[in-house]
Amino acid sequence: MENYTDFEKVQNIGVGDKVPELVIKVYDTVEKKFKEINIYKDILSKGKFLVLFYYPADFTFVCPTELEDLAEKYDQIKKEGAEVIAMSTDTVYTHLAWHATEKLLENVKFPMGEDHTGTIAKMFNIYDYKSGVAYRATIIIDPDGTIVGIEVNNTDVGRDSDELLRKIKAFKYVREHPGEVCPAKWGKDVNITLKPGESLVGRVYEYYKKGK
Repeated sequence: MENYTDFEKVQNIGVGDKVPELVIKVYDTVEKKFKEINIYKDILSKGKFLVLFYYPADFTFVCPTELEDLAEKYDQIKKEGAEVIAMSTDTVYTHLAWHATEKLLENVKFPMGEDHTGTIAKMFNIYDYKSGVAYRATIIIDPDGTIVGIEVNNTDVGRDSDELLRKIKAFKYVREHPGEVCPAKWGKDVNITLKPGESLVGRVYEYYKKGK
């Protein structure tokens, strides 16, 4: 997919597609002010991964527990060369009010982006037209602007940032080591990677179990 500048014309992009130029209005939770982030200029061009962490809405119930959990892993995520923008269909004004009043958010240091028209969520096909909010969706974008991971959940079950951190490490590893792949539980209970090829066909067990 080409790198469109008019992202409103882009629909239903997914894994393997390149994200268009996006300028996201955010509430900077550290500087306590509104600003704009150009995802290519400010993040991707610096060799960083980007995580768009979509949640349904401010002033709800599961959402602050997710952001608190994510905040606990934020420093580790940054050490892996990734940045996070929490996203919802709220405005930056609502983000400011929620961040100021909800105690679970007191350690949230990543920016909170607005998508109050749902335009960006619709582009990623993660918008719930019935409720008018986005699903719980985690979108991982590599430094080239290519979507390498999308996880979409219904609104009633929260996510675990430990798995997000593991995925970031894995995507970073395979980017730096072409030809290798990370098996299940890599970076957690498994330390080996695999090199697909003729010698591995039908023999994954031997290599996989040997390295566990």
